[in-house]
Amino acid sequence: MQATLTKTRIREGVWQGVLTGPAEGLEVTLLGARIEGVTVVPCEGGHEVCVPIPAAVLNDGVQTFVIAQGSEVLTHFTIITGVAMEDDLRAEIDLLRAELDMLKRAFRRHCVETAV
Repeated sequence: MQATLTKTRIREGVWQGVLTGPAEGLEVTLLGARIEGVTVVPCEGGHEVCVPIPAAVLNDGVQTFVIAQGSEVLTHFTIITGVAMEDDLRAEIDLLRAELDMLKRAFRRHCVETAV
């Protein structure tokens, strides 16, 4: 069964969502760095996922958090601080960079695992 993660809200600095499907291997990253303190708790309809948004990462610009399970991106959320954005192009570019970083890590891991 494939996992699905649906956002429910952001409240008091915590992103919250409901995960349906397997809960193992969930990882949240920002600029390639893993976000600590993520909790996954069983609830009605799946698992409640809570991602704390560290105050230290809230800087001017676009911050895109990527929530993945293994090499599959389940969802992402973007926080824009500082100057108001007319469009979301920088957020999309930031997301592409984050996904590319994740793919590079997965490819390198695959190469190490399959090396003779």
